[in-house]
This record gives sequence, structure tokens and C-alpha cells, in this order.
Amino acid sequence: MIDHELDLASVREATERLLTAAASWDNAATAEPSRLPGWTRGHVLAHVARNADALVNVLQGRPMYADAATRDADIERDATRPLDVHLADLRESADRFQAVGAEPADWSRTVELRNGVTDSASRIPFRRWVEVALHHVDLGVGYELEDLPEEFVQREIDFLTERFEGLESVPATTLRAADGRTWTTGGTSGAVTVTGPATELLGWLAGRRDGSALKTEGGPLPELPPL
Repeated sequence: MIDHELDLASVREATERLLTAAASWDNAATAEPSRLPGWTRGHVLAHVARNADALVNVLQGRPMYADAATRDADIERDATRPLDVHLADLRESADRFQAVGAEPADWSRTVELRNGVTDSASRIPFRRWVEVALHHVDLGVGYELEDLPEEFVQREIDFLTERFEGLESVPATTLRAADGRTWTTGGTSGAVTVTGPATELLGWLAGRRDGSALKTEGGPLPELPPL
């Protein structure tokens, strides 16, 4: 069962970790490339801040973003700001998200995200945790997938394998972690087994690693659709 209050606490911890890391930079560091193609670290920070406001919209029953063009324009607009402005925006937007999360609400209700995607309101704090944690890794400042909490790794693999479940463009795939945990995903044809450390499985599923550290049986490593 999802505990949104515990997830909100995890979001707060992950946000503080990111803010502490970014506070050690200078303005030049925000203009350096991130690990995301075409994005500087400033783009990543701007996206994380605007995502907090977007998820406030979701919880309050408004469209997540006005439209895709506005979302992209807001990130471009904010990417080149000085570091102190980024940090203030990250904290203020995170505080707004936490404040809405603390309001009395029906957490079992269904909410709508982008592109018609729906989910339980109770899972929105976990989605925010994913944004903060994975984008911290994307900054390329020494925080890696291996530094993520074990609970996070397990749950994000659960989430992503569920997301790819039933996609016929992905062969029927069994994922097996080094510690023996298993997941299944993909369509109904084929039978591929992918084995490796849980963090490498997560990296591959989330598009953060190429899967070269994984072993496969029954066929090549499946190609996954972009997230």
C-alpha cells in the first residue's frame, strides 16, 4: 500500500540532498552540460522546480502544464539564471508542493497528468521523488544510481516494469536482480531474461544507462520506448 506521507518525507529528504549539492557550485557550474542531451545543469534545475509546480496543479485538479510548448519555454527561460535564483526557486517550489501535500484530501482519487496519463493521487509524491532523485543523478555531480535508497530502486523498477507491461514492441522480458528479485514486463511474444544488479536494471529501464553491464538470455537486450 502506498503511504503518501512517507513519500512526502522522502521527497523532502531528496530535495535537501539536491539543494546541498547545488549550493556548493558557482554560476559557471550551472551552465555546464548535464547528462541529459542538450540540457545544461541549469536546464535540469529549472525543470525540477517547474515540475513541483506542475504536480501542485495535478493535485489541485488543474492541467499539469498549459501545453508542451509552454513547458519547454519555461525551462529555457529559467535555465540561465544565477545559481542563487535557481536555489531559491527550487526551495520555494518544493515548499509549495509540500504544503499542498499536507492539505486534507482524498488520496485515493484519480488525477490526470500529461498526455492523458492518469494515476492515483497517492502516487504523486512518489512521482515527485523520482523527478528529484533521478535528476540529481542527471546533474553529474557525484550522486549516482548506486547512492539511491534501496526502497527507491525497488519501487522505481516496479513502476517502470508496470509501465512497459503489455507493450508488444517490447518482447516478454523477465528481469532478475543479482539478489534474486524478479520482475516481468513487455508483451506476449519472445522470452528474454535480463540479469544484473538492481541499480543497473533501473538505469536501463529509466534510460540512464545503456544496459552494457547486464546479461541477457533468449535474445538481445530489448529496446525500450522513451519515457
